[in-house]
Amino acid sequence: MKVRLALAAVLTGVGVLVPDAAPAATYAHLVRTDVGAEIGAGRGVATGTDVIWILAVGSDARPGEDMLRVRGDALQLVGIDTRTGAATSIGIPRDSYVAIPDVGSDRVNAALYYGGPQLLARTVAEMVGIAPDYVFVTTFPLFEEMVNDIGPITVRNPVAFSDPYLKPNGFPVGRLELRGYNAMAFARIRKSLIGGDFDRSANQQRVLRGIQARVAERAQEPGFLADGVLSVLEHTETDANPAELFRLAVAMAQVDPRRITGCVVTGGYATINGASVVTPDLALAQRLGDDARDDAEIEEC
Repeated sequence: MKVRLALAAVLTGVGVLVPDAAPAATYAHLVRTDVGAEIGAGRGVATGTDVIWILAVGSDARPGEDMLRVRGDALQLVGIDTRTGAATSIGIPRDSYVAIPDVGSDRVNAALYYGGPQLLARTVAEMVGIAPDYVFVTTFPLFEEMVNDIGPITVRNPVAFSDPYLKPNGFPVGRLELRGYNAMAFARIRKSLIGGDFDRSANQQRVLRGIQARVAERAQEPGFLADGVLSVLEHTETDANPAELFRLAVAMAQVDPRRITGCVVTGGYATINGASVVTPDLALAQRLGDDARDDAEIEEC
């Protein structure tokens, strides 16, 4: 199936696919959460508030698996202030060892396996203090298609790195133009990075900014947003209504590149029950949440 355009990526919200004559297939899930009602921190498009929070998740699902009940991979909590155009992302390393409500302690990405998007949203809300309004779950092959369709995207790479499996020739320092596969590899490589999971999360934010900039460039093309929303309805499993989807698309396209911030919840490493995990700085996570909750801006990481 040919993908004509995309209006989001892993870490920002809404994937846009244009249907052809073949039967529609589900490539992604956009789930409205009920977490805000539970802990009182949620703000969503449907309620008319200014800041939208979307938890973007890359699913590790293999063919035949339910992408909503496997371990998540990339985790970015993305906020957009629809009034000011400010946007921010809080990167959550997938191996962060945290409390999962009604389950116990485990890596944060396991919450998707145990209880689907709602439990993952609740776990992140307890960790950061911000309840996502939506959870957007997609797979990396779809991510590649989306970036190929809108790309190339531009990122600025601060440190050269490579991976013998995903990118043997590596990524040099400097301004890079990335298409689908390379954008995926840039966002997924971890083991060769000095900061491991923390640096990978920062790279995911660089890809996110590159995608937003590219979408903003195309936002004025006739029919770009409207067609995108129609195709979301065609190819994304969602309980959001068309008006919500259009507002999400417009919000992303109107983000001011000068007002984009992003921080990663850093911490340390440990071995727990024989597994290597990240021990996140939960005080930092709460501080970032407090800073960004009402205006989608972070003053300092």
